[in-house]
Amino acid sequence: MWNVGMSEVGKALQAVVDRVNKAASRRPKTLPALPPRLVAVSKTKPPEMVIDAYQNGHRNFGENYVNELVDKASNPQILESCPGVEWHFIGHLQKGNVNKLLGVPNLFMVETVDSVKLADKVNSSWQRLRAASAGKLKIMVQINTSGEESKHGLPPGETVDTVKHILTKCSALHFSGLMTIGRSGYDLADGPNPDFQALLSRRQEVCDSLQIPLENVELSMGMSMDFEHAIEMGSTNVRVGSTIFGNRDYPDTPTPSPEKKSKVPTEEAAKKMERLTVTK
Repeated sequence: MWNVGMSEVGKALQAVVDRVNKAASRRPKTLPALPPRLVAVSKTKPPEMVIDAYQNGHRNFGENYVNELVDKASNPQILESCPGVEWHFIGHLQKGNVNKLLGVPNLFMVETVDSVKLADKVNSSWQRLRAASAGKLKIMVQINTSGEESKHGLPPGETVDTVKHILTKCSALHFSGLMTIGRSGYDLADGPNPDFQALLSRRQEVCDSLQIPLENVELSMGMSMDFEHAIEMGSTNVRVGSTIFGNRDYPDTPTPSPEKKSKVPTEEAAKKMERLTVTK
């Protein structure tokens, strides 16, 4: 059943595509001339909105949670109406959820590999489950450029060694590039986003150390509030949700009683913060 106002998705999508293209035209000529990929983040949104965007010509969609991606990608309406959809997983991936994620129909890329152990798990599972029929799985390595505890990702100093491990030890994976979330609310009046600058530096380091052409390493950075700036700085993959699909409605969560601080509520608070900042 189509919701009232669903046709607005197509208009919002086209407006974002136009902004993406204009931002790409402003990039310095010294950067690789890779057309930016727009990943429409459909987190918490119904399948009908994905179908609406698909029918308006869009193909790349992103989800943050494994269960939601499994449900949405397996939805009969989406399977029938969106045969060419390409799903990106852009949330934190725990090793216990790897097999479930890798069973997703039309899984295109996992953008959040953030450790050698996770890379090994994804590699072995993909090799066992789908490599024979689907070829290599595209992955990105997530870097915690801001150093915030609430963000997942590798410490920047481990980037080269992790990418080298994937290239030499993970034969079922295709290393596509680097991804970062970055700090939220950065004021561009203060100059170029330092998290984006850090990811650019890590790419240069990876390419110099491992002799990889710069244009072969994508950069996934930029969300609804800063994707144009990210593209101008060299992003080849932006993750935009609320600007296309509208603000998200999260279920109410009970307020914890004022007890003595402990490790558990701190972790829960960090996860909540991450959910609110990953794809705004």
